[in-house]
Amino acid sequence: MDGNTINIANSKAQLRKGVLELCILAIIHEQPVYPSDIIKRLKESELIVVEGTLYPLLNRLKDAGYLEYSWQESRSGPPRKYYQITETGRQVYQELFDSWNELVKSVNQTTNHI
Repeated sequence: MDGNTINIANSKAQLRKGVLELCILAIIHEQPVYPSDIIKRLKESELIVVEGTLYPLLNRLKDAGYLEYSWQESRSGPPRKYYQITETGRQVYQELFDSWNELVKSVNQTTNHI
């Protein structure tokens, strides 16, 4: 690998990392979710590769007051922790979503070569 490949890979990783909180809040915004379901959605969208990335983010979002969790009984084992978004989290999600749309619009305008 040459230097350009490494820089591109790093840039791609940084872009994904930058939108990960928005995507997690978007997934949880829909309904209470079990972490493995979040991981599945993020992997399907190629936004997360390492599962260990999710848990620190969930804890940070919970500590910030954007998420809370509840324990729900499982048919196939011990109770499971399900995350749901708080009212503050909904407000933050909307602000991040609006900012993302503004950013995409700006990038599209800047990079439009036609």
